[in-house]
Amino acid sequence: MEADYAWWAFFFRWLHVLSGVMWIGLLWYFNFVQIPSMPKIPDEQKPAIGKVIAPEALFWFRWAALATVVTGLILAILNGYIGQALAIGLTDNVAKHAAIGIGMWLGLIMAANVWFVIWPNQKKALGMVEVSAEDKPRAARTAMLASRTNTMLSIPMLYAMVSAQNLY
Repeated sequence: MEADYAWWAFFFRWLHVLSGVMWIGLLWYFNFVQIPSMPKIPDEQKPAIGKVIAPEALFWFRWAALATVVTGLILAILNGYIGQALAIGLTDNVAKHAAIGIGMWLGLIMAANVWFVIWPNQKKALGMVEVSAEDKPRAARTAMLASRTNTMLSIPMLYAMVSAQNLY
């Protein structure tokens, strides 16, 4: 029984890290590589980004975000600290639960940004849904600002997650 628990806890931690690397890796790719590089790309080559690369990257980006959240919640349930972590350690005064809880809440906010702000606006900006010509740049800017927000939130989120596992 103990070996089964240990294996499942390890398995979901591995899936959580794997999906998190995919999610944050793509987030950082968009913000540190793709967005700053777009002005340098000749106009005739930009459709390849908008029609081929960006939609594919956004597919993996949003599903990696969901997988990271789901596997993280399963891991917290398996390890028995879901309630204490979601309460940011305020119910039991345990530093590890506070740290993992801060990371969890930042991750949940970031995932909500992915699914409810970035993705709907990227569909408009990339022409995947019909919008007026003046709405496209506004949607692109909204998606970019939410993505930049997630990039900034990813730093304390990663710190909280890693510190919970290594300091406490």
